[in-house]
Amino acid sequence: MIVRKLHEAGVTSEHAYAAALGSVGLSLASWVVSMKAEQAGVERADRWGIFVGEWAPTFFGLGLALAQYETRATAGEAGDHRSAWFGRGAGTAEAG
Repeated sequence: MIVRKLHEAGVTSEHAYAAALGSVGLSLASWVVSMKAEQAGVERADRWGIFVGEWAPTFFGLGLALAQYETRATAGEAGDHRSAWFGRGAGTAEAG
């Protein structure tokens, strides 16, 4: 549902991948700036770098989900919003 809403809002997988790469660069930049500008030391700089760096996997995950949704949309399957897990094997269990 979230992926569909993002897709309808015009967000593409390329946007999510760009945000992930930007997060990696911002993580490095925030670490460097924190090291230079603050007197708190390496520990504070490490925390800033790690905090911002943790966004990257989320954006990469969204990018993958959007890419999969885009692939299904081009194949004409975007109307079926069920997960692939629910589509497989449904109704194939034999009574016995």
